[in-house]
Amino acid sequence: MSTGPFQRLTSSPDRFTRALSPAHRASLLSLAHEVNFPAGARLFNQGGHTDRFWVVRSGRVGMDVHVPGRQAAVVETVGPGELVGWSWLFRPYTWHFGAEAMTPVRTDEFDAPAVRALMDADPALTSAMWQWVGQVLAHRLVSAQVRLLDLYAPYGSGSGI
Repeated sequence: MSTGPFQRLTSSPDRFTRALSPAHRASLLSLAHEVNFPAGARLFNQGGHTDRFWVVRSGRVGMDVHVPGRQAAVVETVGPGELVGWSWLFRPYTWHFGAEAMTPVRTDEFDAPAVRALMDADPALTSAMWQWVGQVLAHRLVSAQVRLLDLYAPYGSGSGI
C-alpha cells in the first residue's frame, strides 16, 4: 500500500462521539446492544440486505469491495468510534461494501428500522444523522477510489488523488 493521500484517509472524519450531541448519542445507545466478532468474521457481504449497523468499540474492521476474478479489495479500515454500515439509511437497504473483522471486534449494534423510526420522531436527530452518515459516505467513497487506484492503476499513471 502506498503512503500519501491514502494514509490521510484512514480515519473517518467524524467519530460517533464527535458527530452527535450527547442527547442524540444517548437516544441511539438506548437502542444498541453489544455484539462481538472474532478476527476473520464477516459482518456482511456486498449486495446483501441490510437491517443493522454498528459503531466499533474496539478492534478494526476492513471495508471491502468485490473485484471479479480477484480477492475482495480492502478499501478502508475502521476502528473505535467509527460507523460500520451506512446502507441501512438508503432504500433498497442493500450493502454497497462488504466488511470483515480484521482483529477481534467489540461493537454497539443498532437495529436499522428502530433507528429510522427514532429519526422519524425527532427532526433534530434526523438532521444530525444525515450529516454524520453523509460525511462518512463521502469519506468512504473517496477512500475507495484512492485505494482502488493504488491497487489497480498502472505505476506512474499520475493520479493526483
